[in-house]
Amino acid sequence: MNEGLGLITIEVCDYGSLTVQHLEKIARHPEVAVMNYDCLNVCGMCSLKPFAMVNGQRVFANTIDACLEKIEKKVDEELNALQ
Repeated sequence: MNEGLGLITIEVCDYGSLTVQHLEKIARHPEVAVMNYDCLNVCGMCSLKPFAMVNGQRVFANTIDACLEKIEKKVDEELNALQ
């Protein structure tokens, strides 16, 4: 999935518990691009907790739902900074 303008990038690891499908709601923002990679070189993080990289910053939590909430908050912060 590589849609949107890419002003805000969300990157996920193919081997992590957080998937592109989990991010479909967030990816509806036209400014957001969601990309998945074989490996994000954050050694071991994908096996420990759900996480994603949002504009190069790690966002993680103990559960997928909590991680999605944090990602949404980070995306909102980034969108506000663009205005």
